[in-house]
Amino acid sequence: MSRVQLALRVPDLDASVAFYSKLFGTEPAKLRDGYANFAITEPPLKLVLIEGSAGEATRMDHLGVEVERTEEVYAATARLGEAGLATDVENDTTCCYALQDKVWVHGPGQEPWEVYAVKADADSLAKQQGSTCCTGAAESDTDAKEPVAAGGCC
Repeated sequence: MSRVQLALRVPDLDASVAFYSKLFGTEPAKLRDGYANFAITEPPLKLVLIEGSAGEATRMDHLGVEVERTEEVYAATARLGEAGLATDVENDTTCCYALQDKVWVHGPGQEPWEVYAVKADADSLAKQQGSTCCTGAAESDTDAKEPVAAGGCC
């Protein structure tokens, strides 16, 4: 089985393991001093967590899971909320040349994750005002105006 691997340097390994266990509904496959990895079946993913310096934010723009239907976004929203995670829903939002429905959650290092379904193509790369898309923070919450590099969004 092939799967994508993502390695994150996280400020608090225990908090990150707790968050990702909730997000993916599974426990780590390997847990060592300063290290954990998850062998996730659905979606196929090898997620590696390496403990960094305390207080350092996880270094990532955002991460995402694309699903086929909006109903799957709704199901993820319900499941994540029931697990005690704060969710931010964006329906009919234009981001990265696509009209999408999505839900965002943030890990303990403030790394944004989205679960999203593409509903249609769109003519704009730019995010809508107030969207978390591409920068990982709502435009009103950041001074960053530069678009993210190709491949770094959605």
